[in-house]
Amino acid sequence: MRIRTSPGTVRWLRTARTLTRLHHRPAPARPSHRAQLLALVAVLDEAVAAQTPADAAVAACGDPGPVSRQTARMCSRQSSTLHRLRTRLQDLELSDPDLQRAQAHAARLLAYDLWMLRESLDLAFTLRPDPRTEATRLRLNGLGRHADDLRRLRDGLREEAG
Repeated sequence: MRIRTSPGTVRWLRTARTLTRLHHRPAPARPSHRAQLLALVAVLDEAVAAQTPADAAVAACGDPGPVSRQTARMCSRQSSTLHRLRTRLQDLELSDPDLQRAQAHAARLLAYDLWMLRESLDLAFTLRPDPRTEATRLRLNGLGRHADDLRRLRDGLREEAG
């Protein structure tokens, strides 16, 4: 005896079977600790390399005299680069708690670099210059200690990776 089913019911049954098969597939294996570490180090290598031009851009904002449009463009480019790197860093799916802490620390350090670039531009291109703002601007000389902290973090992770 054969039971007749409507085309809609047949489609529904096929969909239900497909969903059942998909639901029972095992989750993909997580990358190994070493693979996660190497991915983190790769992004940090790029971030440390990007700090040299970012450091120069911040320092250029502190040069005596009028600040050029070239300096503004340089700051903007470096800000975009660091923002992309910070996003890539945060998009890494790390399962190891130590690597997650290192990732969060590196993201905070890159956020500081981004803040320094923005503040340097604000000081260099203020709409209402005054002696206090100018004195602060002239003390700008680069990213400072946070850049060194990021480099040390990367070096420590690189050493761990061997």
